[in-house]
Amino acid sequence: MSKIVIALPPAKGWQFQHQYEAVFSQTPRIVLASFTAFFCGEFFNSYSLAKMKIMTKGKHLWSRTIGSTVVGQAVDTTIFYPVAFFGFWQNNLLLVVMFASYIGKVVWEIVATPLIYVFIRFLKKRENEDHYDYTTNFTPFALKD
Repeated sequence: MSKIVIALPPAKGWQFQHQYEAVFSQTPRIVLASFTAFFCGEFFNSYSLAKMKIMTKGKHLWSRTIGSTVVGQAVDTTIFYPVAFFGFWQNNLLLVVMFASYIGKVVWEIVATPLIYVFIRFLKKRENEDHYDYTTNFTPFALKD
């Protein structure tokens, strides 16, 4: 859609076509970066969360949620920003934004941990289940289980 919007002729008197094109020409790259980073980051988050639950024998939920966020968001952030903005932003800006974004996500996980405890307690009580991924096949490319 962004390619079509850019290709359309600008309205008469529109003075900002160059800036408009600069912003919207990045859309495909940002979408690719976003999907790739999300897929990879969430895979690592889920995998580490499940493995940490086994290692801690289901205890210390706070360490599992924060620890898996540390891992998953490191992957997500490391993929997203370079794919989306490398070559368009100065390298030092890219690193500063990556670092700030990563720290912000981890801090949010720490702040949200009490809410996660309430939510998990509610789900376990309601669903009467506490699953451990002892035999889960985490391969995202498997065609069948």
